[in-house]
Amino acid sequence: MKLAPEPGVVSGVDRTIGAAVDLVGRVHGGGRIVSDAALSSRISSAQAAVGNSGEAQAVIRTIRSRGFRSVAPVAPMEADASPPDEALAGAVAGASPVPRHPTLAVLPFANMSGDPGQEHFCDGMTDEIITALSKTSDMFVVARSSAFSYKGRAAKVEDVARELGVRYVLEGSVRTAGNLVRITGQLVDTASAHHLWAERYERELTDIFELQDEITQEVVTALQVRLTEGEQARLRRRQTRDVGAWECFARSQEHLRRFNKEDNLVARALLEQALERDPNFPAAWSHLAWTHLVDGRLGFSTSAQVSLEQGAAIAAKSLDLNDTDPDAHAVLGAMRLFQRRYDEAEAECRKAVAFGPNVAEVLVWLAVVLAYTKRGQEALGLIEKAMRYSLFYPDWYLGIQGVIFRVLGRFDEAIQSDLERLSRNPDQTLSNFRLAALYSETGQAALAREQVAELLKKNPHASLHQVRVSEPFRDEGDLEQYLDFLRQAGLPE
Repeated sequence: MKLAPEPGVVSGVDRTIGAAVDLVGRVHGGGRIVSDAALSSRISSAQAAVGNSGEAQAVIRTIRSRGFRSVAPVAPMEADASPPDEALAGAVAGASPVPRHPTLAVLPFANMSGDPGQEHFCDGMTDEIITALSKTSDMFVVARSSAFSYKGRAAKVEDVARELGVRYVLEGSVRTAGNLVRITGQLVDTASAHHLWAERYERELTDIFELQDEITQEVVTALQVRLTEGEQARLRRRQTRDVGAWECFARSQEHLRRFNKEDNLVARALLEQALERDPNFPAAWSHLAWTHLVDGRLGFSTSAQVSLEQGAAIAAKSLDLNDTDPDAHAVLGAMRLFQRRYDEAEAECRKAVAFGPNVAEVLVWLAVVLAYTKRGQEALGLIEKAMRYSLFYPDWYLGIQGVIFRVLGRFDEAIQSDLERLSRNPDQTLSNFRLAALYSETGQAALAREQVAELLKKNPHASLHQVRVSEPFRDEGDLEQYLDFLRQAGLPE
């Protein structure tokens, strides 16, 4: 039976399974999105489970240029057994929930101004639209890290949709000239190759914020997304009306994401400039708070406790201005976690998820809180969901995944998570700390000492004292055990 999978979501490869089982149609039914990679992985697992190999294919046979076919003998099914196609569809889909709402990627708006200095302006536009749309509960929006992996690439929207597992793609361009800005945007349904919406705007630069709102509302309307009253209010809530303050904020983002001392200081200076221009700019306050969290957790300041106290006070200012901002609740929750105020940390992070149900980073911060309070299974579900929203997720997600695997006693997977993080970002040190502890805990003393030696090359001042700040276990006994593993590996006090 020839299948006709949805264009832009699965490839056009024909797959045949038996004479009557439409596997891909079942898997993708109800709006679910499953990538070819996930499908192939699950098919491989099924082949291994039934003893298939390249030579022996007695149950699932690979049909060259077509796909797969079940060739096993068919026996009557017990009345209460699950239908075979439903069972296989569940195995292919995996344990993580898949979206049943409109699925969207917002690609970085192209800079058509001929001035590389305007890149931050275009990126800021894209960020604002992603952030606004991610606050809706009835839409799946791919996270910034995934969307921006296409920046500067000439990719077809159909390929983007297939790779990111979405149906709709929003793309656009920005051209600035003096006090004027021209923005074009188009929303493409890759299943039909139709443009659901396309528009060109030419306005005064001071109208940029209204333009962002208009584009966001056009997307919501075109996708027939139902908004609650609270979501409608959050879409309309304006962060600032000062273009200069907004540009300072937009420039700060690239530096803030680098997690090193020098860039953290640059980000802080830019955010402070934004707040000098507009003291009532909530996002500038919340992102300024993140710079203090980075200082405190990564040992960039002389006193971690002072950094956390300063950051918490700044986050509170942001919430005074906008108490529905998921980012502000998340950063305050993170501060409370490292201050060992666990119940407050969880409450703030749950508020962040309530106000930003599709924001990958707030899902991760709730996962962090749950991991350090020994609720690994719920934390694992959250990190997996965040990774689905952000297929090209930042490396620090892997570090959190490693913490969760260790909490669950899955040590080999924890080690692999931190090794992968180091391969992606060799300069960061948290994975060296964690690998040293993991190797020591699993009796691999030589490898543990190697990690400590590498850590001390990167940071000669690394110590057990720093770990007490960066690893906020709620159970004091767990923390002391963790520190003891690091002592055995040779980390100084």
